[in-house]
Amino acid sequence: MRLYTYFRSSAAYRVRIALNLKGVSYESIPVNLLKGEQQGAEYQAVNPQKRVPALDIGGTTLIQSPAILEYLDEVYPEPPLLPVGAVNRAKVRAVASLIACDIHPLNNSGTLAYLKNRLGQDRAAADEWYAHWVREGFAAIEALLEPGPYAFGSRITLADVYLVPQVFNARRFNVPLDAYPKIVAVDAACAAHKAFQDAAPDRQPDAA
Repeated sequence: MRLYTYFRSSAAYRVRIALNLKGVSYESIPVNLLKGEQQGAEYQAVNPQKRVPALDIGGTTLIQSPAILEYLDEVYPEPPLLPVGAVNRAKVRAVASLIACDIHPLNNSGTLAYLKNRLGQDRAAADEWYAHWVREGFAAIEALLEPGPYAFGSRITLADVYLVPQVFNARRFNVPLDAYPKIVAVDAACAAHKAFQDAAPDRQPDAA
């Protein structure tokens, strides 16, 4: 497997965590988003959307982290990323979707670049935009989390896979997390797990 990734991409971070959790070996292919490597014809042939991650599984390349994570959970079922029971799975999916659909798109690097470059917003205004949507999302997630140590109990789920990269981003943009003790506790619990440690941005070969 070949994972096209960028060390600070939260979507690629999710996939790295899942690959590590499931013990799937892969080759990391860095795509430098700051240098615009995703815009080149070579990478566009890999992923027409010109984003990371993309996962080459041998003859087929998968894009979009939610689809990649579903694929990995279907093909490599142990350990499962979803709990037993339809209601429990729906709760986990809700937190994952809240991050993937509500927080992340509004804070994507492309969105922030558009705010700055096309709409003329300065850095402070763009950062406040970012922080606002993190606060909105994290307030809801804080209320949804169940007794830990992980997001939904004693086993790591898809919710943790999504939440840890989003916490990393929040800290990178200096969003205070004092109001979200459950989220902070889940992040700390995951940080003790080797799969999360090895997926961390500063452990990646392209880390700045």
